Amino acid sequence: MSPKDPPHNSTSPKNAASNRAAFESDELPREGRLAAIDLGTVRVGIAVCDPSQTWTSPYETWNRQPGKEEKYFRELILKERIAGFVVGLPLHNDGKESRISTAAREFATWLKATFQIPVTLFDERFSSAQASALLDQMELTQKKRKERLDQLAAHIILEAYLESSRQPKTPPLAIDDRQNN
Repeated sequence: MSPKDPPHNSTSPKNAASNRAAFESDELPREGRLAAIDLGTVRVGIAVCDPSQTWTSPYETWNRQPGKEEKYFRELILKERIAGFVVGLPLHNDGKESRISTAAREFATWLKATFQIPVTLFDERFSSAQASALLDQMELTQKKRKERLDQLAAHIILEAYLESSRQPKTPPLAIDDRQNN
C-alpha cells in the first residue's frame, strides 16, 4: 500500500488494539465547512455543512477506487473548501469496536497524514439504520435507495456531531446545586 492509498480491509484482530491507540481525534474548527464520512468497503457516503456549521446536506456517494482516493479527496477538499473531517466510527451496540471500526480509524489516520487537515472520529451507531428508515418513507427504486443511503448516513453523522459539539463540555448542575449558588 502506498501513502496515496488509504487502507481498505487491512485490519486484523491482532493489531486492532494498537490501531485504537494510534489515532487521536483532532479538535475541529468551530467555523468552516466540515465533511462527514460514512466509510464502507465499496462506497463512501459524504455530507458537508455550510461555513457557519449550521446546515448540513448529503453531498455524494463515492465508489471507492484504489489508487484514485487521494485525488478524489484532494479535489473534494479544494472544491468544497473543507476545514476538517468527521469520520463515522462504527461501534457495536455495547460500545465495543469491531474490524470495521479499525478500518475507520486507519482511514482517519490516512486522511490526517495525507492532507494535514483536522480529523475526528464520531460514534455512528444506527446512522445507516436511521438513513434506511428515512429512505423507506420515500418512493424510490432500489437503485436510488442504494445511491443515497451512504450519503444520508454521512448527513446523519454530521448533524449528530455538530449537535454534540454545541453542547456544553461540563455537565449541568443538579437542581440542588443551583439553589445553593
